[in-house]
Amino acid sequence: MAKFIKHNKPREKKIGITVKKCERCGRFGAHIKSYGLNLCRHCFREIAEEIGFKKYS
Repeated sequence: MAKFIKHNKPREKKIGITVKKCERCGRFGAHIKSYGLNLCRHCFREIAEEIGFKKYS
């Protein structure tokens, strides 16, 4: 059994959608990493004005 675990243990993903994760809610899709935000678009819309972004339209 030890040999099986040694050669078949799960590895960390290096590429793909599951690498980036929202730091606020944990969602994987619709990720915004610009300016080091690491938020999904849903969380960004909720807290954008609080963190200093302005809505022009």
